[in-house]
Amino acid sequence: MSLEWFDRVCSEMQDSLESICEDYDELGHMRIDRAAKHPKLEFFVEYEGDEREDFCTLFFDPHNEEFYMEEFDFTAGDTYRQILPDIEEILDAVHESFHNFMDTEVEEVDEDEFFEDHIDESEETYDEDGEVDEAYVDGGAYDVVVDVEWTTPEVLAYSYLDEVEVTYKFGVLKETGDGILHRVNRIFTEDDGTIEDETNFIFSKEEAGAIIELIEGNMDVMEGFDPS
Repeated sequence: MSLEWFDRVCSEMQDSLESICEDYDELGHMRIDRAAKHPKLEFFVEYEGDEREDFCTLFFDPHNEEFYMEEFDFTAGDTYRQILPDIEEILDAVHESFHNFMDTEVEEVDEDEFFEDHIDESEETYDEDGEVDEAYVDGGAYDVVVDVEWTTPEVLAYSYLDEVEVTYKFGVLKETGDGILHRVNRIFTEDDGTIEDETNFIFSKEEAGAIIELIEGNMDVMEGFDPS
């Protein structure tokens, strides 16, 4: 298993896309997730206020050393892989996905008006460390801010050398009483930078037991991360 091809493509993608497309140069961004079982490149458009929306995800199969995109066939009801064998096809696929995404943006939303309607800054609450008790939850084109009472600190779930770490913390939504798991995947780069990918998973108390049983009942069929 080798990530050499993945690393080579990562080093060329951003500059190559910016050089072939002026629109992408202005709006497009790339995020690298090297720690996943199948490492991936996520491409997104970033709006004001750090809001972003993904338009393309490239996966890398380290065993076959090939990039692929997942597509859903609505007729057959199946997901299939589109294999991208070389850098030219990879660039074309991302470039096409970017323009398809931009072309389907039918309505331009005034972001200031959106956040005035959904977020009352005067209602922000702070924890004992002076940080805002809130979390961003996926709400479609934009994220929604919800108030959270965090009941645990960040717990280190996984780390590999000084390259990757994954942490979790648990909280309760103040409005609904549902639970929330906040996951942070951090990748430490050679230039002492940090790439972070944050996700939130919300579930009710009634769901918690079933989730725990599903995880415990399937631990033996899961594979651990093999860095070799």
